Amino acid sequence: VIGLLDWLVEQPSTAKHPVGLFGASTGAAAALVAAAERPAAVRAVVSRGGRPDLAVDSLPQVAAPTLLVVGGNDTAVLQANRQVLPKLSSASRLEVVPGATHLFEEPGTLEHVAEESNAWFQQYIGRPPATPNPR
Repeated sequence: VIGLLDWLVEQPSTAKHPVGLFGASTGAAAALVAAAERPAAVRAVVSRGGRPDLAVDSLPQVAAPTLLVVGGNDTAVLQANRQVLPKLSSASRLEVVPGATHLFEEPGTLEHVAEESNAWFQQYIGRPPATPNPR
């Protein structure tokens, strides 16, 4: 993930665009470590059913606002997220999706994740510029 961030900031077509990272399960730890290592490149992070406890040493260096989304029925991961939330020094929030398990397979739960993630990225990154309509 760090290599990708480095590549993005080196490319003329992407260098000026803000970056948000979305990670699920153990991928959320990778996103958080990358955000800590490249704070100037990452503007927001969303962790879905993530394991931020695997990145606990990096959490105090995460400057990007971070949303932790966890299923209400994913008790072990929910407990881990509650424990690490205070270690994040940036704006952060824990969103518990009622009735959801780890993979958010229950009806409507993945849509809930998508809506919360979209709102988080819009709040901290903004809407992307409109794409011109080719005619």
